[in-house]
Amino acid sequence: MCIDIITTRTIIALIMKTAESTIQVRIDTKTKNASRKVLKELGLDMSSAIKIFLKNVAITQSIPFEIKTANGFTIAQEQEMIRDAEEAKKSGKSYDNLDELFADLGI
Repeated sequence: MCIDIITTRTIIALIMKTAESTIQVRIDTKTKNASRKVLKELGLDMSSAIKIFLKNVAITQSIPFEIKTANGFTIAQEQEMIRDAEEAKKSGKSYDNLDELFADLGI
């Protein structure tokens, strides 16, 4: 009876075990160390955090967080601002000097 239990558990463990793969990521030392510090405070190691990230990518079929530019905006927001600025250049007023601008503003 004990042997059957061990054998069954061993077979289940073999079936449940999935093939594992290794990935390598190159990152600058400053980012790596800063990330490691935050993850340690959260009780995670780098490998576990990357596994969580990749599992969420697979589940959501997307990046599981909002990507922002250095300016703090999403890519879509920045593209909209650029379009707005280009439209303003085409249709907006222009002035030759500050006096004209102030006169138009009633200042």
